[in-house]
Amino acid sequence: MDFPKYETLAAAMAEPHILLVKLNREEVRNAINTQMGRDLLDLWTRLVADPGDVRCVVLTGAGDKAFCSGGDLKERNNMSEATWRAQHELFERAYWTLMDVPVPVIAAINGHAYAGGLETALACDFCYAVSTAKFALTEVTIGIMPGGGGTQNLPRAVGERRAKEIILTGKPFGADEALAWGILNRVVEPGKLMDVTLETARAIAGNAPLSVRQAKKSIHYGLQMEIKTAFRFEVEAYNHLVDTEDRLEGIRAFNEKRKANFKGK
Repeated sequence: MDFPKYETLAAAMAEPHILLVKLNREEVRNAINTQMGRDLLDLWTRLVADPGDVRCVVLTGAGDKAFCSGGDLKERNNMSEATWRAQHELFERAYWTLMDVPVPVIAAINGHAYAGGLETALACDFCYAVSTAKFALTEVTIGIMPGGGGTQNLPRAVGERRAKEIILTGKPFGADEALAWGILNRVVEPGKLMDVTLETARAIAGNAPLSVRQAKKSIHYGLQMEIKTAFRFEVEAYNHLVDTEDRLEGIRAFNEKRKANFKGK
């Protein structure tokens, strides 16, 4: 699958079925400016419309200092209220579209993730990070509040009380705390992050792609429902897989004691 040449992102297939996306403003710790908002919205919109042969996305940052430092405050300095609101609406659409991407998105957090950077990670399906990474939602320290899903996705990850402490103090915390609290799935040593993340992405990409998409959808939407409705939603998602070629291939491969060759059909 081909992607445009973005001003603020690097997007290319790392290997078959795995798209590597890099926030590419290393000189400003990958801060999100208006152009990055446009680029992210375009990329996620393309994947929502048709992921093609992409079965998993890995999202990381350029360099080894920061995954993303949040909104570009130098660009925002002296920004008019109207321009600020328009920019934030763009950012909002980028966050929500990221959460709508049908294939799994793994955040490979290569450095600090502050404010909108942490919100970006929280909008992914799960996160791995280097042991040296620091995290914070610092918005209340500059007169605003999290507006990219932070007050919603963080408590869903860590619980209400922990989320209130993190958001209302604005204090940074380390990777080990983020792991213990449920923000991260794994912490790895610097230099090993991409190998470990791609190993997981490879495992996902090797599974039946329609099954992975339906399971992700069932988890995401089911958690927003009461349990009986969620179970019925799961069964509907399951039933869409019964008449697929991949279901036949999976059972056939199991009985023939070989690796399944899934086509996404």
